[in-house]
Amino acid sequence: QVQLVESGGGLMQAGGSLRLSCAASGGTFSWYTMGWFRQAPGKEREFVAAVIWSGGSTYYADSVKGRFTISRDNAKNTVFLQMNSLKPEDTAVYYCAARRGIGPYYGLEYDYWGQGTQVTVSS
Repeated sequence: QVQLVESGGGLMQAGGSLRLSCAASGGTFSWYTMGWFRQAPGKEREFVAAVIWSGGSTYYADSVKGRFTISRDNAKNTVFLQMNSLKPEDTAVYYCAARRGIGPYYGLEYDYWGQGTQVTVSS
């Protein structure tokens, strides 16, 4: 059983930056593709970014490409999401997720999910 705990969310003005972290425990971290998803009020949860087990390949939703960067540190069992040039439409609860396998995976078929961290971007 893998446990995921996100941190780093908060309130930021448009144009600013935030870095989210997700600490994993209870499994062999390097076996998992890691993803970030988000869910805004009244909307479905959507894919944001994913990184394969080695960190060598990353994947992004078109809406965040060029602004967000996903990375992982397998020695520290942690995945990060660096968010730059934030926009009000980035406001959402951000979730970290893990799925065993090579990946990438863009849908919601991840095996484990964190509890989420709120990101609010003001205009």
